Amino acid sequence: MTERGSRDLKVLLVEDVEDTRLFMRLALEDQGFIVFEAEDGHAAVASAVRATPDVILMDLTLPRMDGFAAAKLMRQNNDLKNVPIIAVTAHQDTGFRTDAKASGFDAYVTKPIDINWLKELINGLI
Repeated sequence: MTERGSRDLKVLLVEDVEDTRLFMRLALEDQGFIVFEAEDGHAAVASAVRATPDVILMDLTLPRMDGFAAAKLMRQNNDLKNVPIIAVTAHQDTGFRTDAKASGFDAYVTKPIDINWLKELINGLI
């Protein structure tokens, strides 16, 4: 398998807090990722189906549909079932980690995020 650089990877960033989303988008774009955004679980599922990202970074606590439900729906879609989904959240509770894994998340990262470390995590999951 050929290793892909971040310059050609599409990232779906799902975050309801606008300032956090802006910070993460700019940091990811600075690393060379192509970033598109959603602010809630419903929009995340629709965007993922439409664009088939290479990786999904998703908060767990979202309006309209939380990250757990959105991940479960994505895992039911044949085009998305193997796309890595990383929980990016402030929740450090073990129960959240367990629920995230059961919902189909591949990794769990707590805020604040070290963007260089996140890039390495993404590259390791692709």
